[in-house]
Amino acid sequence: MTELATADRPLHDLATRLLAVAERGLPKMLVPEGTGFVFTRAGHRADAGGWTLEQRGTSIRYAAITALGVRFLPADRQRAVLGGHTAEEFTGLLVERLPCVRNLGDAALVAWAAAETGHPKLSDALDRVAALDVPGRPQYTVEAAWVLSALAAARGTLDVEQRLAAARDRLLRARIGGSPLFPHATGPGLNAWYRDHIGCFADQTYPLQALARAHTSGDDPEALAAADACATRICALQGDGGQWWWHYDARRGTVVEGYPVYSVHQHAMAPTALLDLAEAGGTDFGEPIRRGLRWMTEVPELARAGTPEPMILDDLGVTWRKVYRGDPKKAVRAARGLSTRLVPGLRLGVLDSVFRPTAVDRECRPYEFGWMLFAWLGSIRDDGAGAGVGVTGAKATAPGADDTGAGGR
Repeated sequence: MTELATADRPLHDLATRLLAVAERGLPKMLVPEGTGFVFTRAGHRADAGGWTLEQRGTSIRYAAITALGVRFLPADRQRAVLGGHTAEEFTGLLVERLPCVRNLGDAALVAWAAAETGHPKLSDALDRVAALDVPGRPQYTVEAAWVLSALAAARGTLDVEQRLAAARDRLLRARIGGSPLFPHATGPGLNAWYRDHIGCFADQTYPLQALARAHTSGDDPEALAAADACATRICALQGDGGQWWWHYDARRGTVVEGYPVYSVHQHAMAPTALLDLAEAGGTDFGEPIRRGLRWMTEVPELARAGTPEPMILDDLGVTWRKVYRGDPKKAVRAARGLSTRLVPGLRLGVLDSVFRPTAVDRECRPYEFGWMLFAWLGSIRDDGAGAGVGVTGAKATAPGADDTGAGGR
């Protein structure tokens, strides 16, 4: 992370600290057999005033994302994180589970990991993706983006041109009118009518990343332009405190509801998408990346409320998941989704004073650290050691290569 050290030494130190938290926390999220990852670790106050962490569920999706990031570590550290496996070996365990996978996004992520790690059963993984990706059927935008990223990663190994073109065109057609932003699904039928116009933050970052990678893997100026336009808009809408907002009106390119603000967006998802864009030859958004990262230790929502609480707990190996309003049944999100459907641009500003964003969601999921490693360890040297990246230049490519669609939420 040499360039980040030059641009902002305290942020370089913060990124280094976060990477250490990721390597400390991920082994604790392994399932007992070491063949996958839990869905989440939820924090509870202990009698002595500290924290206990409860493991909940399992997720092949999160395991695949973790493999995508862990592959940038040296081999011995990969094994330390992945229960004795390298990223390729761990990906192989996921590929073996694909016949039982029914979710397109899960399969696409496993295939993407297989392509990036050079796994010999990449073709089998892509066959499973094809079986789940029924032509003409609308898909969630995030999952459609992961399909494109997987195919772009496989491009140098297999003949995927026809499928890649279809996946790329599907994403580009999903946009509404002349807006640069993406809705939550690639076509009607998956969302309630009053939410058809809404796209979340993940619905922006994963498509722009996929389109940028499609251009990197094979000259595609139209895909790069679409990625750049999306990135330009979300950066223009970024909060004064570096917040990456949550819900957008995909028709108008405006914010519908800002909260929750998710830690993973700040330290991982925005950086990895915007760095991939820069690598592809798009605009360098280093300053918005740095502002977003800074939010992790300078949370204005909590400071204003007089309830400062750290989002990073080094010893526990967690970053708390989000800052949110605490409104019952996500009332603000629902109200603003419906109101902006009926009256574009309507904000219902009174909701901001009634439901202030002062609550902290004290849980941590493994994919958050997978994308963090992916974002900040941008290349692998010949000896297999992860080489850091900066946020004022492009990220190097490795050799060889709750709500659905919200980074796996």
